[in-house]
Amino acid sequence: MDNKELVKKLTSLLGEERVLINELMSGHTSFKIGGPADILAIPDNTAQLGEMVKYFASSDTPYMIMGNGTNLLVSDRGIRGVVVKIFDNLQNYTVQDEFLEFEAGILIARAAKIALANSLSGLEFAEGIPGTMGGAVTMNAGAYTGEMSMVVQETEYMDREGNIKTVRGEQHCFSYRSSVIQRSKGIVLKTRLKLRKDDPEKIKAFMDDFNFKRKDKQPLEWPSAGSVFKRPAGHFVGKLIDDSGLRGFGIGGAQISDKHSGFIINRGNATCHDVLNLIKHIQNTVNQKFNIQLEPEIRIIGDF
Repeated sequence: MDNKELVKKLTSLLGEERVLINELMSGHTSFKIGGPADILAIPDNTAQLGEMVKYFASSDTPYMIMGNGTNLLVSDRGIRGVVVKIFDNLQNYTVQDEFLEFEAGILIARAAKIALANSLSGLEFAEGIPGTMGGAVTMNAGAYTGEMSMVVQETEYMDREGNIKTVRGEQHCFSYRSSVIQRSKGIVLKTRLKLRKDDPEKIKAFMDDFNFKRKDKQPLEWPSAGSVFKRPAGHFVGKLIDDSGLRGFGIGGAQISDKHSGFIINRGNATCHDVLNLIKHIQNTVNQKFNIQLEPEIRIIGDF
């Protein structure tokens, strides 16, 4: 499809200020890496999102959905087609007894604070996690003693043709950093969590502890995309990398963090090419030393 026609359609739907042309993705990811997206579209609500997805399906327009870009590594050549960004919008929520319902664009860390304000326990692990609720449910995000599968009760999502579907309980088919929504490339619209009443001081103490651990052990002062690799059964990624002698090793502007070897940081001028070469070097070294193949947890996307 002609991009001019596509831009005209999206502008009529979203407004000119919500349709950005040749937008550098380095400004929309926590890694601060990535070339231009042909079009970056920012819907204001689920109705607009649904119209867009149906239009993309009918016109064979390539597109991808992003939250606030905290687990993305984008190609230096950028992304062809349309990037749909739902962060900054789709942030409504409701509280009813022990149930919390969130739209997909709300930050999961903010959701944890909302739970605390309502004396609800079960989401403490999310304190400090930078991603959105939609992304957290899609990949079954977790940390320390918790993960989304422990609290998610029901999720409304959109399939690739724009049809709205609902999954409940075990229908999510959660597994380590995955769900049926991720495997079907669905788009989370909202999710319903079931938490439990507890002492707010106790809840806050857990959240403060988790937050302290993150600040103490993770390189939050540098651009990164969080944990680079999924944890292999029976092992810790950081220790495998440390024991391979790679702590602090770098290629170009990308470096394995001195603070936590499970993170790759952008020292200021890293390219996607640098990061990919470093990932491959880590995988090869760990595989040769321990016969373990590390699998990326970050999403590697774009025009390669």
